[in-house]
Parts: sequence; C-alpha cells; structure tokens
Amino acid sequence: MHKYWGVIFALTVTFSCKDKNQVEVNNSLVEIAEVKKPIKKHFGFNLDEFNVQLDTVKYGDSFGELMLKNNVDYPKIAKISEDFKDTFDVRKIRVGKPYSILKSKDTTEKAQVFIYENDPINYTVVDLRDSVTAYRSKKKVRYVEREASGEIETSLSEAILDQGIDYNVTNNLSEIYAWTIDFFRLQKGDKFKVIYKEKYINDTVYAGAEPIEAAYFEHNGRPIYAFAYENDSLNNIVDYFDDEANNLRRTFLRAPVQFSRISSRYNLKRRIRYYGYKLRPHKGTDYAAPIGTPILATADGTVIESTRRGGNGKYVKIRHNATYATQYLHMKAQKVKKGEFVRQGDVIGWIGMTGNTGGPHVCYRFWRNGKQVDPLKEDLPQAEPLAEPLRPAYYGHINPIKEQLDCIAYPEKINEEEFLTLNEENVAK
Repeated sequence: MHKYWGVIFALTVTFSCKDKNQVEVNNSLVEIAEVKKPIKKHFGFNLDEFNVQLDTVKYGDSFGELMLKNNVDYPKIAKISEDFKDTFDVRKIRVGKPYSILKSKDTTEKAQVFIYENDPINYTVVDLRDSVTAYRSKKKVRYVEREASGEIETSLSEAILDQGIDYNVTNNLSEIYAWTIDFFRLQKGDKFKVIYKEKYINDTVYAGAEPIEAAYFEHNGRPIYAFAYENDSLNNIVDYFDDEANNLRRTFLRAPVQFSRISSRYNLKRRIRYYGYKLRPHKGTDYAAPIGTPILATADGTVIESTRRGGNGKYVKIRHNATYATQYLHMKAQKVKKGEFVRQGDVIGWIGMTGNTGGPHVCYRFWRNGKQVDPLKEDLPQAEPLAEPLRPAYYGHINPIKEQLDCIAYPEKINEEEFLTLNEENVAK
C-alpha cells in the first residue's frame, strides 16, 4: 500500500507563483508549453464566437418566422426579402434542407448569421450583423476519378447498381446513348464501361457523381465509344462523340419518357373489342409510366399548343421546324405554355390519365409535313459531326482515354457451382 502512495508523492506537481508558464516538479521548475485550443469553423465562421443552432427546415417554417424567433426585427427581415431576391429568395426555402443560425453569446441570443444549405455543396449566407449582406459559396470539394464496368443480365440500372455505382450514372449513360441504342431492347450480355468523377466534401462525405467523361457500350456485339468534348461550332456546348468524331446525338430522342415501356404502338389497322372491333387507327406510340413521371421534349422547338381538348386530355404540341412536330397527350399537367421555346430533354409535363385513357401513359404523336407517322420507323438525321478543323485536337484528346477504356476489365462472373461452393463455405464459417 505504501509504495503506491510513494509513487503518487513522487509525481506531485505544485504550481509556482513566480511564473504562470512554469510549474515545480520535485523541487525543479519546468516550463509549460502553451496548448492552443483548435478553432472550430463552420462555413468560414469561428463557432467559438457564437451560440450555434443546427436544424432543418420543417413543414410550416418560413424564413421570417425563424428570424423572429431569434430576435431579428421586421425591417431587417423585409430588407433581406426585398434586396437579396437574386441571391436568396426567402420564398424558396424547402422542407428538409439543413440550416444553421449563429447567435450572439449574450442573453438576447440574437441571430447574427443565417446559413442555408441549397444542396450538399452549395450554400447561402445571410450576414445579419451591421449592414445586412447575402452571398453564395461552396464547400471544398475533392474529385476522385472512378472506372466502372458491367454486363447486362436483366437491366442497365441493375447492372450499374450491382457495381455500387451512383444511380445518376445510369441516367447519364442512358442519355448519352439515347439516340444510338434502344434501351427498351437491351440484350443479355450487352456490356458497358464508364469513366467519371465522384465528389467528396471534406474528403469523406460523398456528394454525387459528375457527368460521364468517357464510355463504351457494346450492344448486340456492336461497340460504341462516347467521349465528352466541347464542340466550338455549337457555341461551346459539350457533346458526346464516338471514336470517329461522329456526334452521338440525333435531332430527336427515341422516347419522351426515360425507363418506360411501350404499351401500344403506332397501328393504322387497330381494332378494339370494346368498340365492336371497328377500325380505330392508333396514330401514336404509348409509353406507360407511373403518374407524375416527367415527359421530355424529344427535340428543340416552339410550343404551339398547351391546352386540354376532348379525348386527348391535357397535351402539349411542339413545332420543331418546317418539317417536324410532336404531340404529347393525357398529361397530368403541363409545365410549358404556348409560345415558349424548349430544348431537347426539357421537362414539358407529367404523365397522367386525362382524356380517354385506360391507364397512366403518354401518347406520343409524331408529325412530318403535317401527317402523323410512326416515329420508330423514321430515319431521323444525326446532329452535326465534329467540325474538321477540330478533329486533330479531338483525336489527340481521346486516344489515351480510349486506351484507358480498353484496359478496364469486366467483373468476373461466378457460375452456379462456384456460387453454391462459396455459399457452403460461408455457412460453415
């Protein structure tokens, strides 16, 4: 017992009154290294200077009410609402979005700074101290290149998810090849490879995937490369070109709905039992999808009708040029108005069941020279290939990327016997 007390006495420390940076240990003065407390920062603010409230926008919350609860007066709230609409529209805060309120450390706990997180990367700061200011900023993001590959067994989305890839990469890949591959008719054994970047906040928090930089898709044994490249002849728009500098984009999308199915094709000889098998031609192509699914403009053009009429229900009609027009029927609601110009891929409405319809779908009608035709049988023109003067630089850019794509291996397949063996081994463990 006594030897333990002896150890304690040997380590007894007494503070010397001679110097606050020295202590006496066993009758000897020892210097104390000054330890600085690390500064905790949040969106560039020193949190030690504030009382901090971290929360998310809830149903019924408004910017004004949040500020009033935190002792900000009406004139200041009004100034923010009126003077900073372009930077921070107080009407557009959304339920579920995170926000932070940095409050004064006195008894009032008055809000000094309001920080609204628009998305995982972008945020808006409203500084309420002195003269009010508002600005947008971004968190520091690290980009990590990723390679991925897969083989189709059932669907593209399943093949991509099996590799642990962000689902948005599925959408991006389908958009790149939307004009060259019919995703309604993918074959078992079709293969793909992609190169893209993933975003990370503070090196650890995943923040999504960037657009695909390069891809390879083998459909029915036909290989199709795709490389993102800025096409100066098209006002600096990034397009995807193959290994021969052909633009993968066509003037029209194959379908107005992503990942849908064709429930009824264009058929001028259609007869329906309900109508006594009388001839009732179907001059559209029906794409079935859940109510609320976005409907996309299949090409650039001007909206010439956005209305509701009879069996068509709510619909939109777009004139693309002197030759082509398209029409989209049975919408739940339209997003565009007559006279608006829309770009290919823009959302123009949502799947519904208005008019004469037995289920949720969009009836897609395609007009050429004023006559309705079958879009799936039209030989639609491709977009312009890369301009000749740009090709040498393009080939120099894609050659190493093409080699990188070619070197990406496909995931190894495990046959049924190997799977059963591995499963038995895991059970035994």
